[in-house]
Amino acid sequence: MNQTNERDRMNRFIHVFVTGVATMTLWAGLTVGLCAAAPSAPELHPATAVPGATVVISGKGFGTFRSVQVNRVTVGGIPALIQRWESDLIEVKVPFHARSGPVEVMAGKKKMAAGTLTVVQPTITAVTPEEIEPGHTVQITGVHFGVTAGPRDPNTMFGVNDVKIGGVIVRPRRWKDDVIEVEVPTNAASGDVVVRLASSDPLPDGSCCAPVQHTVSNAVPLKLIPSIRVDPVSGPVGTKVVFFGQGFGAAKGAGDKVTFGGHLATIAQWSDHTIVVHLPMDAETGPVALTMQGRERTVGTFTVHTPKVISMTPSTAPIGTLVRISGEHFGFYSESGKTPYAFTDFNTGENRVEVGGVRAVIYRWQDDRIDVWVPFSAKSGPVVMYRGALKPNPDGSCCAAKEVLKTEAGFFTLVTPKIDSYSPHSGGLDELVTIKGSGFGSFLKTAEHADLRLNQGAYKRRDDLEMNENVSRTEVLFNGVAAQVMSWTDTEIVVRVPHRNLYGVGKHHEFIHDLATGPLIVRRGSWDVQPDSTCCTSKKWLTLEAGIFTIVAKGMPDTGYFNNNRPDADTSQ
Repeated sequence: MNQTNERDRMNRFIHVFVTGVATMTLWAGLTVGLCAAAPSAPELHPATAVPGATVVISGKGFGTFRSVQVNRVTVGGIPALIQRWESDLIEVKVPFHARSGPVEVMAGKKKMAAGTLTVVQPTITAVTPEEIEPGHTVQITGVHFGVTAGPRDPNTMFGVNDVKIGGVIVRPRRWKDDVIEVEVPTNAASGDVVVRLASSDPLPDGSCCAPVQHTVSNAVPLKLIPSIRVDPVSGPVGTKVVFFGQGFGAAKGAGDKVTFGGHLATIAQWSDHTIVVHLPMDAETGPVALTMQGRERTVGTFTVHTPKVISMTPSTAPIGTLVRISGEHFGFYSESGKTPYAFTDFNTGENRVEVGGVRAVIYRWQDDRIDVWVPFSAKSGPVVMYRGALKPNPDGSCCAAKEVLKTEAGFFTLVTPKIDSYSPHSGGLDELVTIKGSGFGSFLKTAEHADLRLNQGAYKRRDDLEMNENVSRTEVLFNGVAAQVMSWTDTEIVVRVPHRNLYGVGKHHEFIHDLATGPLIVRRGSWDVQPDSTCCTSKKWLTLEAGIFTIVAKGMPDTGYFNNNRPDADTSQ
């Protein structure tokens, strides 16, 4: 009895389990069958694109790619070039001739709709600026340029998006769907700006690729203006500023002008390729504007500097001393001429330096350094640097006023040399003589020539060329003959007794029976600027006589020297 009841309970359990498993199996089968029978619909992204752009179709059940005849995609009925085919993803290029319409995917006999694509055309709304120099950047704004310019290699089979300016192809620096930036090449010319979108379509058999074609935007004109170089772009008032370019015109026209920071400049020269102006006295840092034929063009920015002196050395010295003024923004010396280059006409204008109110002789003038010789007529007083500058007439011609900018460098004290003593008062050849005193200044060792006649005469091989006594600028003379200077300080001079003839040889056409005894003289030479501001008067000397010096017969070679001064050449054995 018990065994029969146990068997019945087991049978009922097995029946329930089998029934449950069967039910689960049926439900699972139905679920799998329903999922397999309902694949997701393909999606198109983006839904708007330009010809040549890549669009993506995502979904399921595309299968594997077999061939271009079996696997195809059309846009508005036009075959598209397939770039990628996966079971769940397809990428194609929008065909050149495509129009807005449905996108269809075909895999063998199976056809699937992938949505509708709106094909748009590139449109330029503005090109800024409307006028530009080659080498500068222009911005093109608009719509539907595409998100990228594509590959950088212009030889790619799919083509490259680009821009044309006046027929010249230009590669972009920046490319977005609504803005493109390009640098105008030097070989471009004025003309239309167009945006070109490259499109690569399949061949009739579906394979790659048909020749690249371009969808071209509307054309917007761009005017290219000649480049203008302004040199220099900084300096003090009076600076010569040159405009290099082309198309300025053979002569300045009515209303043509140049301004610096809004202030009119004096025009010194105007030709078709060059304009020369001078920075006016009232110029300010700011834009440089060139106005021609009623049109103003900003061609750069000019920085106006103010001359500044940092140091002046020495501040105490005799005439003929080279004084150095160090600083910045002194400009250059010969900038007042009409030619583009300062060395061509070397016009110094009102640029000068005065020492105690007396115009000094300019030795060197650079932007950060000026060297001047203290003139013969100098006086103690301030050292002042002057830069000439102009105020033009309303039409830019010269001049409503000629003015100067004064910059004080310091105070200079002129010293008069003084001899206190010398010793010995007589001596033989090559003996040293010491001269003591004050205000001797420095010994001038520059290569600057004091007598241009000597240089010219030497090159012409003149037979009558004479040194005379007007050669050096700091010297010690023994009865008119220069001595070798061994040392020279402000308080002491040491010289060597010179070798010289003592009988019959003096100045040209003169005969002197005794040249051994005569005055011992210290001299410093300098010049003055001519009254017409040109350089320079003949050299003038500040002469100091120390006393009488006698050259004695000491230090002479022995008499044997005169009989046989070359023993090595003696042929007697």
